[in-house]
This record gives sequence, structure tokens and C-alpha cells, in this order.
Amino acid sequence: MSPQIEKRRLGGTGLEISVLGFGGSEIGYEQASLKTVERLLGSALDAGLNCIDTAECYLESEELIGQAVSERRRDYYLFTKCGHSAGFELPDWDRRLLENSIDRSLQRLRTDHLDLLQLHSCSEEVLRRGEVIEVLERAREQGKTRFIGYSGDSRDALYAVETGAFDTLQTSISIADQEAMDLTLPRARARGMGVIAKRPIANAVWKSKTKPGNTYVVPYWERLNKLRYDFLEDANLKDAVSLALRFTLSVEGVTTAIVGTTKPERWRENAELLAAGLLAKEEFNAIRARWKEVAEESWVGEV
Repeated sequence: MSPQIEKRRLGGTGLEISVLGFGGSEIGYEQASLKTVERLLGSALDAGLNCIDTAECYLESEELIGQAVSERRRDYYLFTKCGHSAGFELPDWDRRLLENSIDRSLQRLRTDHLDLLQLHSCSEEVLRRGEVIEVLERAREQGKTRFIGYSGDSRDALYAVETGAFDTLQTSISIADQEAMDLTLPRARARGMGVIAKRPIANAVWKSKTKPGNTYVVPYWERLNKLRYDFLEDANLKDAVSLALRFTLSVEGVTTAIVGTTKPERWRENAELLAAGLLAKEEFNAIRARWKEVAEESWVGEV
């Protein structure tokens, strides 16, 4: 029998979102085959996962999602991000480029509308100009998206929240990334924003006994080597992932945790890991206390 996936309301949007969301970065960056993506998303949707999150800069991710499940559009909420069409290191914040990016995403995803359109790691400096927010608001007025959001971290995310312009915040929350829990989440909750957790299991980077060659995950590896949580020292990988994922979903205000994979069986495994429910208050508080004891000022939210 398939595990049941809990649903929560995404802030003031009213959308009932599964607590596990599918993240589309891996299928793009790891060049998954269409057949794999069809199996991956088809089985996930069949079990009740109803949230798919991607971005134009995730290489072929949008195209793969569009080809694989566009015929089941009513079965899921579709989120994407704009602002890095030429690659994540080359942000495109020009109004025309951003508008073209949104139209390309709709075409690639084979849909006439998004449920959530997000600015992708846009700086406070760019946000203050106002133009990028106007582009998203215009897209909403034109029916290209139902809601608009901000995806990012730290002071940039704080400014985005305080503009009051966005319906949702997607930000890094995990056992290795807790800045948002004090900096942005209280303000987001006060504004009734939906909160989407990215990198919710810190890339499970603790399983590497030596410094990873992938520089993207190195900051988390270094942090966890200093945090030295007991449950990472003693537990097997499955139990550690379960506790890490349940920690993120126990954070007040979090609606869904976005998990990426190219393995069709992985979504089911992650759903089963949540069977134990939220963390006990004592477990949650112990992780928070360890973070506050060890975390350095430089441990800001990771993009």
C-alpha cells in the first residue's frame, strides 16, 4: 500500500499542498531520461504528491516535466522560478528578458498557467528598484500565474518578505541551515505567507566521511562536522534522513519540503520516513539548542 502524504495549506494562497514536494533540479542537472521522469512523477502523483517545483535554469527540467505529466495538469500544483535563464551565475533582471523567460517556462511546461511564479535568488538591490516585482505582478494579472513568490535566503529574503508583495517564501531550512528560522520565518508567518523549505535534508551530505568534491554541498558538510549531532553519529542513513526531514517539517509555518531525486523509488522511501510524524518537542529543541551553541555568524542561508 502506498504511504499517505499529508497536505497543508500554503499560507494565504489556500492551496492544499503535500508536505513532500518534487524538486526539479536533479532531473535537469543529472540529465535524467524522459522515461525515468515519467516513472518518477507518475508514481508520485498517483500517491498524492501534488507539488512540483522547478526553474528555467535547471537545464532541461522544465521540458522533461512538461513532456512527462502535462496531461495530468489537474493533479498537481506547478511552481517555477525566473531570473537566471542564461545560467545561475548570470542573472537576467531586465524586464523584457524576464517576461520572455516566463513565456518560455509556460511553453516548456506545456501549460497555460503556473500556480506559483517565483523570483529566483534576486538581490535586495534589484528588488528595491521595483521593476522585477512589477513583472511578476503583471504576469499574475494576465493569468500566467495564480500567485507570486520569492525564492532566496538571508537579508535578501528578509527584504522580499518585508515588501509585502509576495504570497510565498521559498528558503533553505534544515539541520545545517537555520538562519531563516529566526530571521525571516517569523515575519513571513506574520504576513500570512506560505513557506516552502528547500534543501530540507542538507543534501544528506553527512554520509560523506571526507570533504566532498562537489563545492555546492561543502558548506553543509563543514557545518555538520562542527555541529556533530548525536543522531548523525549513531543512526543509520535512513534513520538520519528521517530525523532531518521531520525536523524541517516540524518548523512552525513550513508547508512543504522540496526534495529532488532522479530515482523513481526515492519519493516512496521519503514518504515512509515521515510515518513517525513530527519530531517530539524535546528532539526538536535539542537540535535547535545545538545550532545556537555552535553556529557561527557566517552560517547564513545557503542559496
